[in-house]
Amino acid sequence: MRVLCAIAVAVLLSAPAYAQMPNINLMPDVKTKTQEEKDQDAVNQRAYKDSLSKIPDAKGSSDPWGVVRSDPPKAAAHPAKPKTRTGSSTQPGSSTQRSQ
Repeated sequence: MRVLCAIAVAVLLSAPAYAQMPNINLMPDVKTKTQEEKDQDAVNQRAYKDSLSKIPDAKGSSDPWGVVRSDPPKAAAHPAKPKTRTGSSTQPGSSTQRSQ
């Protein structure tokens, strides 16, 4: 009976290790393209590049609300100034500017 229990314990302990080794093929056979498929892909690539070259460049403004605005849109070329602290003496209206 002890031998049977020992075998049962060995089988139960080895079952999780056996379950971690799948018997499936994770790397299926890689299918290569035939010469005809490669030629067709090359034709498709050429047609795609030709169609891209036929697209005209955008020359006008792309602002859809441009005709509605009264002011012209402001250019964002100037970077935003960093904010100063509230207690800083560099702010306008400080005591150094008020003295006359």
